[in-house]
Order: sequence, then structure tokens, then C-alpha cells
Amino acid sequence: MGTIIDGKALSLSLKEEMKERIINLENEYGRKPRLAVIIVGDNPASRSYVRGKINAASFVGMDSVLVELPEDVEERKLLETIDNLNRDENTDGILVQLPLPRHIDEEKVIDSICIEKDVDGFHPGNVAKLWLGRKCIIPCTPKGIIKMIESTGIEISGKKAVVVGRSNIVGKPVAKLLLDRNATVTIAHSRTRDLAQTCREADILVAAVGKPNMIGADMIKPGAVVIDVGINRIPTIREDGTEGSRLVGDVDFDSAAGIASFITPVPGGVGPMTITMLMENTIECFLSRQ
Repeated sequence: MGTIIDGKALSLSLKEEMKERIINLENEYGRKPRLAVIIVGDNPASRSYVRGKINAASFVGMDSVLVELPEDVEERKLLETIDNLNRDENTDGILVQLPLPRHIDEEKVIDSICIEKDVDGFHPGNVAKLWLGRKCIIPCTPKGIIKMIESTGIEISGKKAVVVGRSNIVGKPVAKLLLDRNATVTIAHSRTRDLAQTCREADILVAAVGKPNMIGADMIKPGAVVIDVGINRIPTIREDGTEGSRLVGDVDFDSAAGIASFITPVPGGVGPMTITMLMENTIECFLSRQ
């Protein structure tokens, strides 16, 4: 069986290091990094994600503020809230939890965040800098994926990497980060001809398509590093006969684990690293403003 890349353990190790770093930053600059998180409405999943981010900030000793707005808030009011945080000298990072209600233009909201405080790395200015190879704020999930691959000790340079999924949040940026580390990168998707064969050629396989158990053992090259970004909830029947659900990834973990050299679990893989990279990005934003 392949070695499990434990995202929880790796993220905890990195957060412990951040604790010391934040103490030193406060001693040097007279204040701590500060993250502002904005949530609109009462979406349960969004609430859970936001709670995880605020808890992580508290764990590492970072200052944070949660701004809660009602579901029917006017777009103008949300943009004013962001503008106030943009102007606040003591706020280093701004995150607006997505998705937003339909009456709000997500692109306009993302564009309104000051590029220097865009801890998600979604601002078009940061996206452009990423693709131009300039210093920028790197999106949290792709950044965490790279750290997980590097934690295996496997050399990325010269390897063939396949990214299944072409989203702006994960697929495209992680492909660019792999390319920057001299991998030969293929971006595959739902219309890729003979997807199974494409995946079997990968030394590093990143699955980010949002389809449960889509990638099985027959699509994995023996010894490949497999990173499963998918978080899918599927129905199950409990032992008592009642209906329930469980989380699975885009990779059929049970079969793939016998083929891969390293593999991430779901849950407990990429997810914890995403939040930890948000903390790291906030620290970097803090330092860039000193």
C-alpha cells in the first residue's frame, strides 16, 4: 500500500512553526498579522469553512475578525465593507467566503479586494502575476498541493504531471506551479480523449474534478504520487439501516492506494493544508506591507 500523505499532520507541523513566527513578528513590528473574513448569509458549508479559518487563525496566534452580512445584503454594502477593510492599515488579509448569493457579482467582489490583501490569490492581478512568473499571492489549495508533493521527497523536476480539472481555483494554478518546478504538465478534463491512458502516464496525478471515485486503480501508473482534491458527499446506509452520507474524493482511495507510491486521503488530505496556506498567505501579506 502507498504511503498516505497526512494533510492534518503536515498542516499541524506548519502551524506550530507559524506560532513562533507570529510571536517574533509581533516583537519586531508591534502587532500581529490580521485576517478579515466576510461571510454573506447562512450557508451551512460556508459557515463550517469560515469557522475552520477563524479557528486556525486563533491557533497560530493571529488576529482575526469575522464580518457577518445577511443573505439579502445589497452588493453596494458588501463592496463598502471591503473598501473599509482595504483602507484599514491594521488589516493585512481579506477573504470573502464563496459562493455568494445570486444577486451579487462574485467577479466584481473579488476584483474589489486590494491586491496586496488578496489572501485567496483570486484577484486578476495576482492571477496574471502567477502566469507571468512574478512574485504574487499563490492560491491556497494549489500552494498546499505543492507542499504536500514536496513533503514526499519526490523530485518534481523532469516528472510528467497530469492535472485532471481545469478550474481557475485549483486546476489551472496548480498546473502552472508544477510547470514552474520543471514538470511536464498535461491538463486533462471531461472532454479529454482516453482520459484513463492520459492519467496512466502521470508520475504525479492531481485529481480536481468533483466527481466521486472517478479515478480508479486502472487509471494510475504504478508508483505515481496521487493528490486527491475532490470533496464529494455520497449517500450511504448506516448499520442501523438509516440513510447517511460520507465524504469521498475524486479518486477511489481503496483501490488506488495499492498502486500509488504516495496518496492523499479524503478527508484529512488537501483540505487542512488549504486553510494552513491561508494563514501563510496572511503572514506574507503582512510582511509585504511593512
